[in-house]
Amino acid sequence: MRHGTVATESLLVFSDVHLGSDLNDSGPSVPRSARIDRDLAALLAHYRTLSPPADRWRLVIAGDFVDFVGMSIDPRSGDELVTEPTAAERAFGLGGAEDHVRLKLKRAVARHPDVFGELAAFVSHGNAVTFVSGNHDLEMYWDGVKEDFHELLTTGDATREEVAARVEFEPWFFHREGLVYVEHGHQFDPFCATPYVFAPLSPTDPCRVLQSLSDTLLRYIVRRTPGMREYGHENRGLASYISWGLMLGARGTARLFKRFFDAVFILRAIARAYDGPNGARLRDEQEQRLVAHARAKGIEEQRLRRALELHVQPIGRTPRGVLASVMLDRLSVFVVMAVALVALAAMRTELGGWVIHATITLLLLWTALHVRLSRARPNVDPAALMSARAGDLAELFPASFVVMGHTHVPTTKPLGPGDALYVNLGSWAEEEPDPKEDEAKVYRAARTHLVVHAKDDRHEAHLYEWKSDEGPRVLHSHVRPLGDAAVVADDARAVS
Repeated sequence: MRHGTVATESLLVFSDVHLGSDLNDSGPSVPRSARIDRDLAALLAHYRTLSPPADRWRLVIAGDFVDFVGMSIDPRSGDELVTEPTAAERAFGLGGAEDHVRLKLKRAVARHPDVFGELAAFVSHGNAVTFVSGNHDLEMYWDGVKEDFHELLTTGDATREEVAARVEFEPWFFHREGLVYVEHGHQFDPFCATPYVFAPLSPTDPCRVLQSLSDTLLRYIVRRTPGMREYGHENRGLASYISWGLMLGARGTARLFKRFFDAVFILRAIARAYDGPNGARLRDEQEQRLVAHARAKGIEEQRLRRALELHVQPIGRTPRGVLASVMLDRLSVFVVMAVALVALAAMRTELGGWVIHATITLLLLWTALHVRLSRARPNVDPAALMSARAGDLAELFPASFVVMGHTHVPTTKPLGPGDALYVNLGSWAEEEPDPKEDEAKVYRAARTHLVVHAKDDRHEAHLYEWKSDEGPRVLHSHVRPLGDAAVVADDARAVS
């Protein structure tokens, strides 16, 4: 690279690492797999020593690198906090205030030294990193957290200023014109989306980052319920959760229901607060930051606004949505109808033959309400919507490859006749298996990553799976011809 010129870059992209997710000071938790940390550190070392076709590598981490939401830590002796923990934070761990998050980052670094060490070595070798925010690390919004990352990644001969120039943070998406568009994907998930991507703060307390509905349930319920894991809820219904509660025994069920209603109370308070003065201030901040971002990146404001319109409305945005999201509306109908049926049974002598008609009417009403309320609850699995929106994004932000994470399931899908490709990155989040669990049913993270090269006549993307002790193994490769090469390729397809 000549002095004064802009470095060309090959891209290495992965997402959903969830470092620190097993940190839990309030009780036992399923530990993160030690093997996956070794594999991720080995991947970073591999690409650090592998020369790219371009001047350097840029690692794009497409969200959820550190699980600031999932971890539950308490302050220790010697820890300095400016923001006094709330009652909920004293019970469930520190929250989304800037100083709380900086402490969480320190704990995550101590928990995963090999990963952070290899990431720092990757940067010190002259490479660059972009952190794209996901729903579990929206806390990268805070300037102090960004500064801590710069400090962590400053090693060797590199200065703090040099590292800061090569390590950047994107609150929404990463885009290289014509080549690639990357965002986490949680904005297409009504359970995880935030109303304001540039101002992801809580309307009840703007000194803290907002926890989405999904994140609140994770913090209050999933991490506190024995045997309940973060994944697998897309196929569960109301009866499944009721039976799960009953398996915990009387005391366990009571505690679960208390945590459940505590979470619902907090979510409803957040939903109402969006219509108050803090909600208005967040809307203003979103607008100001959107305009500033458009100016800084040289993007037309209208393009950003059209992209925002593709996002879903967070289901926790309204009190009614909160009730539907946790199926409390259907549970209420269940309780009312059950009581009514018991009352009819008790009055069957007085009602005589009318009891049959009344029972049938109640059952029909119950069925109709259940169907209507079920349809009002959005699909838990956002994968289909993410794939559908990828084509729209490729038009708004021209790119050969539209890349997301969030679902933890690696996917590739062609986007229409223009040879663009949608890629979902899979994940690097994995727990230690239960020794009693059937090996065939043990969840293993995909360990996938994407490598993107921009060459004179083509764009290339290669989706790899990392194999322990072997290295990357290609799962899918896609080449998009450019210029005259694209015309030749189109002619060849027409002939065939």
